[in-house]
Amino acid sequence: MGGEERAILTDWVCDCFLKDGLDALVEEDLEALNDRRKLQRFLMVGIWCIQEDPSQRSMMRKVTQMLEGVVEVPVPPSPSQFSFLG
Repeated sequence: MGGEERAILTDWVCDCFLKDGLDALVEEDLEALNDRRKLQRFLMVGIWCIQEDPSQRSMMRKVTQMLEGVVEVPVPPSPSQFSFLG
């Protein structure tokens, strides 16, 4: 997958997150749909992991803790702050 295709995919995921369109991301996955809080947490962690500025990305230890629910996942920056095509 080329850089531009990844940019479109990441933009779409971020749009779904902002507009509470999580259903579109998992389609018919009933397990994911039944635990929307977990799905949202995983999505936010993923958005943190793809930040363009490496200093904004979480360290792997914190990522693991966020995925496990041990620490709170802060809301990631607005997708308008992303610059994937740079």
